[in-house]
Amino acid sequence: MCLSGRIIAHLDMDAFYANAEMIRNPALRGLPVAVGGRRGMQALPGQAFPTLAQYQGRGVLTTANYEARALGLHSAMPTMKAAKLAPHAVLLPADFDWYKTLSRQFKAAVRELAPKVEDRGIDEIYIDLTEETDGDFDAAIELARRLKAAVTQATGGMTCSVGLSENKLTSKICSDLQKPNGLSVVRPDQFQEIIWPLPVGKINGVGPKAQEKLKAMGINTISELAAQPVEVLRERFGESYGLWMHESAHGIDRRDVTLYSEPKSISRETTFEHDMHVRRQRDNLTQVLLHLADKLAQDLARKQRLAKTIGVKVRFADFKSLTRDVTTGFTVGTAEEILQAARECLKKTPFEEKGPRSTIRLLGIKASHLITPAEAALERVAQESRQAKGQAQLFLDLEDAP
Repeated sequence: MCLSGRIIAHLDMDAFYANAEMIRNPALRGLPVAVGGRRGMQALPGQAFPTLAQYQGRGVLTTANYEARALGLHSAMPTMKAAKLAPHAVLLPADFDWYKTLSRQFKAAVRELAPKVEDRGIDEIYIDLTEETDGDFDAAIELARRLKAAVTQATGGMTCSVGLSENKLTSKICSDLQKPNGLSVVRPDQFQEIIWPLPVGKINGVGPKAQEKLKAMGINTISELAAQPVEVLRERFGESYGLWMHESAHGIDRRDVTLYSEPKSISRETTFEHDMHVRRQRDNLTQVLLHLADKLAQDLARKQRLAKTIGVKVRFADFKSLTRDVTTGFTVGTAEEILQAARECLKKTPFEEKGPRSTIRLLGIKASHLITPAEAALERVAQESRQAKGQAQLFLDLEDAP
């Protein structure tokens, strides 16, 4: 029995994008596969699939399967660097429509057995198993096995790794302990035994900069972090972050599994294979902007949202980023409306004819301050009512005038 009475699972799909490609094409099984190539890449004569050796340009890997990881490849690795390490590894373009289909399938299968699911992205979820297991870890382990089998069946053979503990933070850590196709359990009295020897970077939220700072303090493991007085951590990292680090190192996480959260913003962006000049390649950039606006409008329609604010993000050739936002006096939802607002943002962006702000490597559009169409209709009615009252008051004032 757990001390808090809760049992939380973190389910993480194994090398999701790469495995999704292998579900679609079983001939890829056993081969080192990376996802992140350009659409239209063709296999060379004598090859079954395009390889990293063929890649030219800028970009990063979205994911790599475990055969590719054995060669040193990993997600977010620059594709040209990956090509030097494993030139004969298969390189495929990302197909997010296919990945989203499989994502919906595995999540629906999980909800059939355990409905309290928090969606954390296309390939991972948290699941509250407390009610289904009455807080019994043995029952939770059996249920986790059934969940894993249901995911595999629903996706045509994909595997996932599951971590079980009494909170989200620890479950997130232990789902990564036995990948792929693992099931790891940390009961409340096992936290120090299993989690404390791990590097501090295993705590989700302790990033590279924090790790460097901790290393300078002689702190490399979670146990060493737990041994630090909370006052020291607050002084070095700030009040809230220092306290959070202290509690995380002791396995304290009070967050509930959130069944639904309102989207705060939706964005679309693209990184160019080669830098684009803002003047000489204006037509190309216009086509990219049209494409992003169209995709963003489709995203808003799927989520049944309208936006009050549209923003544009530009990353220049020197890797410096700049954003500009515009809040309209009405809600935005169509591609044409998004495009018009995005152009207003670009007018406020200080581009140059020459120099570091003359070429860009990334362009994106973001919709924020989202509301539902029903909320937008209510706002329009309220605005019209205010305008009508204002006009009525104006006539009254005129009547009273001498």
